[in-house]
Formats: sequence, structure tokens, C-alpha cells
Amino acid sequence: MDNIHIPSQQEFIKGIEEFERNEKRDAMYRIATFLISHFWGDPSQMADGLGVLLLTWNQAFYRYGSFDFDELEKCIRNNLKKLEEYRNRNITSLSEEDEQDIKEIFEEFLKSLQIVSADMKVRKSPVAVAKALHLLAPEFFPLWDERIANVYGCSYNKNPGEKYIQFMKLMRKIVVQVRYHIDPSDYRNKTLLKLIDEYNYSKYTKMWI
Repeated sequence: MDNIHIPSQQEFIKGIEEFERNEKRDAMYRIATFLISHFWGDPSQMADGLGVLLLTWNQAFYRYGSFDFDELEKCIRNNLKKLEEYRNRNITSLSEEDEQDIKEIFEEFLKSLQIVSADMKVRKSPVAVAKALHLLAPEFFPLWDERIANVYGCSYNKNPGEKYIQFMKLMRKIVVQVRYHIDPSDYRNKTLLKLIDEYNYSKYTKMWI
């Protein structure tokens, strides 16, 4: 999808305002962000911090059961060095050299965040993975949901890791275009990727604008 919609400054701000007016669960994002920052380097505590957000924001998925916190902790521990590198980067620095590592990390998190439902089916959530990765590296990894991914031509029913990289490239283009639309310090220091997600959620998921 090369011809992506780039919002005007007015439309972008309107989307963010509608998100803040309508979405009451965003307090959990701030709490989870604090916990990850405070406990960075301790995979067990970091897993708990991710759980605060995932079990709230992804309630529709995790109502069928919770992921295994031990598996999530192991995944974080195994990838902590690389995650720390990403945490110190901006999505504008994304390059082809990153793609294999990102795909592998995405697949590892996809497995660690899976659930086994009552009917014994293994269920995986690419949405949960993006949320986890974003919390761990909030200026590098974008958020998505099914409607947002589909709008951008990144349906993740097959090869979700590859589709996420494709989505990252599109969000990189949007970051470059809208970064002068707002002053992030006006929005409680949210990253630009978080604000873009709020805009996407308002426009494509909820159609508030």
C-alpha cells in the first residue's frame, strides 16, 4: 500500500482528542509504561508490567485464558539485549538489516503470548505482540489492531511477522510526515507512534472521526 493516507494537522489532532475523550483504558498504558521503565533489566517484573496492559487492552482475546508469564519472562530474557537496542532507537532508523531480527522476535513473542483455550486450541494474537513490543521500545515499534492492519494492507492472518515489518515501514512514512503536526510534550510525553495509533484507532477502529 504505497498511497497511504497522511492526515492533515487538524485531522491528526482531532483523532488524538477523540481518543482521549472516549478511551478510558489509557490509564493502564501509562501505568504499564512506568512499570516497564522502572523495572527495566528484570525480565520477571517486566513481564508483570506487560501483563498489566495486555490483560486490559487485549481483554477480548485473553478472556479465553491468560498467557504463561514464565514463557513471557523467558522470551524477554532471551531478547533483552536486542530489545534494549530497539528501546534507544526511533522507527525512522528502521532498515532492511533489522528485518530478520524483528521477524524472529515477533515470532518468539507470538508464541510466548499465546493461550490454550477451553477447547484446547492454541490461539495467538499479533495484536498482543505489537502492544508488548511497543511498551518495550515505544519509539520503534508501532501498535495495531485488526482493522488498522487491514486498512493499511497488512492483514496478519498469514505471516504476521512479515506483515508487521510491512506495517512498520508504513508507520515510518507517516512519522516523517506528521512529526511537525504536534508537540509530543503537550500529550503527557507520549511517543509519536502512540499518538499515531490513537489517530488510527479513532479513524479506522472506532470511526469517531
